[in-house]
Amino acid sequence: MRITGGLLKGRIIDFPAGKMAIRPAMDKMRESVFSILGSSLDGASFLDLFSGSGTIAIEAVSHGATDVSLCEMDRAKAKIIFKNVAITEEELGIKIDCHFMAVELYLKRCQRQFDFIFMDPPFPYKYRRELIKTVGERSLLKKGGTLLVHYPREDLLEDDIGALHRVDRRTYGRSIVDFFKFSDNSEINLDKSAQNDNI
Repeated sequence: MRITGGLLKGRIIDFPAGKMAIRPAMDKMRESVFSILGSSLDGASFLDLFSGSGTIAIEAVSHGATDVSLCEMDRAKAKIIFKNVAITEEELGIKIDCHFMAVELYLKRCQRQFDFIFMDPPFPYKYRRELIKTVGERSLLKKGGTLLVHYPREDLLEDDIGALHRVDRRTYGRSIVDFFKFSDNSEINLDKSAQNDNI
């Protein structure tokens, strides 16, 4: 698996061997999503939830984010995650803050806000809506911030979940990425030419 763009484009990222050890986010999806976010990532804070191999967090740094955290429940993945995220500190001087605990617990304990939060739970996960509500209730997004949720298209999310409102939706094969913001915030300035991606 490779980083799809930015300063670290083409760098190889490892993930544990074995069937379903990690479900890496699709390359085309990652490339499209980070292209949409574009220069808004410059100097931004970014949280990668259900991080798996750490790829999304590394992509965020590669595309300009400078304050990046990740959360992964499976401590068996810690060794490979630390190996992967070391590339951002070694090559760009940016250390990714790694947390190994249940995402649900991390969100309840988190005492800070982020410009972007990317949530990519396993596809059978049943509590996406509850996590989205938690992000809104605890104000974990900064003013104007965006929550991105990757999930199977068979389980379409509502436009409004708690305090958050969907401002965009992209389709990638059998998966969806929804973009949520606080209902009283203006929409993210998306690249309209990239909308309605169907990969």
